[in-house]
Amino acid sequence: MSAQGTRLVPCAVLLAGGRGTRFWPRSRMRTPKQLLNITGRATMLSQTVNRLVPVFGLRNFWVVTNSEQAEAVRKELPNVGASHVLAEPVGRNTAAAIGLAAIHLIHEHGDAVMAVLPSDSYVADAARYRALVSVAVSLARKPGNLLVLGIPPTRPETGYGYIERGEASARTVNNRAFAVRRFTEKPKPRLARKYVASGKYLWNAGMFFWRASTFLESLRRFLPATHQALCQLAQTIGTRRYNATLERIYQKLENISVDYAVMEPATRQPAGRGERESTEFRVLVIPARVGWSDIGSWAAVHELLGKGPDANVSAGPFLALDAQGNYFWSPKKFVAAIGVRNLVFVETDDAVLLCPRDRSQDVGKIVKWLEQQKLKALL
Repeated sequence: MSAQGTRLVPCAVLLAGGRGTRFWPRSRMRTPKQLLNITGRATMLSQTVNRLVPVFGLRNFWVVTNSEQAEAVRKELPNVGASHVLAEPVGRNTAAAIGLAAIHLIHEHGDAVMAVLPSDSYVADAARYRALVSVAVSLARKPGNLLVLGIPPTRPETGYGYIERGEASARTVNNRAFAVRRFTEKPKPRLARKYVASGKYLWNAGMFFWRASTFLESLRRFLPATHQALCQLAQTIGTRRYNATLERIYQKLENISVDYAVMEPATRQPAGRGERESTEFRVLVIPARVGWSDIGSWAAVHELLGKGPDANVSAGPFLALDAQGNYFWSPKKFVAAIGVRNLVFVETDDAVLLCPRDRSQDVGKIVKWLEQQKLKALL
């Protein structure tokens, strides 16, 4: 490893622009999932930062969010510099969001190692997670390396993308990194069962590691229009022209995820040819058995907090008579449940959600309906 590589500052880039529509009515435009206390007293965003502080230090955290949530994020993380909270004027998916962070890291540090992480996931084994993040950061120092943490599947889940691993590519103490053969989309149940049975597939949890310069080079190679626009924006960082330039160019960026834009083509791309294509991308995955959950629905919260599928979980005092498997959120009121099973009940000041637990994935459809009806007060 070069001396230059060892001096690179490791930075945590948290993606916090999502709305978490499946957590309506608690999750709203200005108070999305990552700013809620879903699994404890602290918000998901604060839990994420606290989990990672020993690896990065507060001054090396960056958050990419949207303009509606930026103020709330800064208030939630007062010890993270306000200038490190980057507000997108419009959502353009993860490739653009990561690119925005990359040009700011280049501006501040010359280059840096980026750990790009979701802001609203749950991790049971924080110590093991930090150890694996440190391993990934170390491997990401090498130019051209694109790393991802993969979650060993515990069930044939059809709601996640999968990563097929190949041969061991790098070895560290008690850890292995494997070459990635391919990224696959959310599979049908039969294919998901086949993936899990093979032992060669991991869930893609959206946790990536690379140099900022390596990521920008990948954008130049695979998403050149976005790369060119971000380079124009980079020239205005720290000037009065930045905000106007950001507003002007950001809406023109490709609306595409980093998986589609970079990771998938990088696994298919042969070694670069010629002076301009000299960077060879190496896509690696590190298996991470850390008790991860994306907590994608109210049913997932019940599964995480309950002591079995028949347990009743409540945010406040309750009485359950012949009632099983329910999730109640009504922290200010006493809940009495009689003879009901496997329900989700969530109350806020202006709305109530009631649905079967196995239909909680459909809550996002309510938000779409509210948008169509222009009921902004409920959004």
